[in-house]
Amino acid sequence: MIGVAPPAYDPAAPTTANTLPVGAPATVRAYVTELFRRHRRAFLLLVAVNAVAVVASMAGPYLLGSVVERVSDHARDLRLGTTTALFVVALVVQAVFVRQVRLRGAVLGERMLADLREDFLVRSVGLPPGVLERAGTGDLLSRITTDIDRLANAMREAVPQLAIGVVWAALLLGGLAVTAPVLAPAVLVAVPLLVVGCRWYFRRAPAAYRSEAAGYAAVAAVLAETVDAGRTVEAHRLGGSRIALSDRRVREWTAWERYTLWLRSVLFPVVNITHVTVLCSVLMIGGCLALQGWIGVGQLTTGALIAQMLVDPVGLILRWYDELQVAQVSLARLVGVREIQPDAGDPAVAPDGRDVHADRVRFGYRAGVDVLREVSLAVPPGTRLALVGPSGAGKSTLGRLLAGIYAPRDGRVTLGGAELSRMPAEEVRAHVALVNQEHHVFVGSLRDNLLLAVPRSRQYEDEDEGEEQERTPAKAPGEGSASVDARLWAALGAVDATGWARALDDGLDTEVGSGGFALTPAQAQQIALARLVLADPHTLVLDEATSLLDPRAARHLERSLARVLDGRTVVAIAHRLHTAHDADVIAVVENGRISELGSHGQLVAADGAYAALWRSWHG
Repeated sequence: MIGVAPPAYDPAAPTTANTLPVGAPATVRAYVTELFRRHRRAFLLLVAVNAVAVVASMAGPYLLGSVVERVSDHARDLRLGTTTALFVVALVVQAVFVRQVRLRGAVLGERMLADLREDFLVRSVGLPPGVLERAGTGDLLSRITTDIDRLANAMREAVPQLAIGVVWAALLLGGLAVTAPVLAPAVLVAVPLLVVGCRWYFRRAPAAYRSEAAGYAAVAAVLAETVDAGRTVEAHRLGGSRIALSDRRVREWTAWERYTLWLRSVLFPVVNITHVTVLCSVLMIGGCLALQGWIGVGQLTTGALIAQMLVDPVGLILRWYDELQVAQVSLARLVGVREIQPDAGDPAVAPDGRDVHADRVRFGYRAGVDVLREVSLAVPPGTRLALVGPSGAGKSTLGRLLAGIYAPRDGRVTLGGAELSRMPAEEVRAHVALVNQEHHVFVGSLRDNLLLAVPRSRQYEDEDEGEEQERTPAKAPGEGSASVDARLWAALGAVDATGWARALDDGLDTEVGSGGFALTPAQAQQIALARLVLADPHTLVLDEATSLLDPRAARHLERSLARVLDGRTVVAIAHRLHTAHDADVIAVVENGRISELGSHGQLVAADGAYAALWRSWHG
């Protein structure tokens, strides 16, 4: 039935990802308080401007009530000229300040929305990479898109309009108490009905909206995972089960959509009845009082008009408060990342050397299910290590442990004797870099995309060569210094990208990404590898870093990179065995363990698992 809440959404059932947390009410309140504190001056100014507009709007009922009072007293001079002039002045003042209210409310909303987006992005980027990987695509995508879209409307309109409505209603009630005190209690007749209806609604709405948002995230997760793994789904004939799972998630989501719609269909008639009740109670009670001579007809007119004006702010408050129920859920999902405490690490833990060790490492993505079991490995500085083995054996997982992305459940992974899981993330990234097949091109110039890998402290241009140099920061895009640009071109040359890059109309200043020059996946991969050259870490983990290039181009690129990366420690997850052939040491990973370790010649001579893989691939 549409009036019955659907079953509670179970996030553990549908997806393979661990969703990011949803912010607790205390976290949401703390963030909202912080946000208002940042913009308190603009908020107080909005309230003040709105107060002037509301006071100006009450001039009309007061002036009309005065005219009615003089008519009822049979006064000869109705002073219509003065009344009209005052009314026009009040109308002009109201129009001017209402415009200011809308303008300042919109500006305040946009600034708060910009702060929210920046805070979410900064906090998300600062999270441990393993947390974001385990969260999955769907949950993170729904927060960045759907939740931000929902909050955009709330920040732009709901928050300013709610503040406007509260000030508006309070001033109208105050004006009613001043101009017609005996009619003020008549407004309270409708309060019990409004309180009961709102309490019934708001006891059910927050949980319903949270479940609705979680249901949409589950739909996005299922669809994203199915599309991303489309070939696997087809190969294992999982289409039927994936479609059935998608249908089930859509049904759960739409059930919550219908339930929240039903809640609103009950609330809105209650609000409309409240508006009618307020006006009727004022007219009926005021009429009786006027007949008894306790109030004048002018007071009754003023009171009735002000009571009628209360309809707008009360409706505004309830409308946007309902909108805030949806926004509150989205805000809690965005603020939830603040409850994940980034592992700051111990600044005192620093590597003393460049050797990488894994000692009896165990790791699993789920409790009780180990992907790696008792893995021990030593990688001396400057070694080129290739990890090979069947799909799903744990090669990529081991690479991420060696890169410091994940911390082992048992055992230790160290760099220069320092445990990677205890080092600050920035310290780890300064020494170790991970490059996989997922490469991103950001909207902006080619220069901007490359400089992402260069720390600010290294973006310098040399003024004098040979002596002590005065360093000035690299200039903005389009004004890059010769020394900085030379490094960028050298990095592009190292990954065989200078051919197509120099052919661009504006060279390094060419806009790439969405709306700019469309890069092929192979070109995007070359940009990612050029960033790696610019970042200049001494230890690299390459996971399918050349997978988007054809085999011949990939082979040529790897040879070019080998010259550039000479002397660095390289751990390559090798899906193409010519990469393993060139490595100093090859580790064969099977069922979460290292089954063979040695050079290409040694392993082929041993005629074990690697030899079988080599014969199969080479043949």
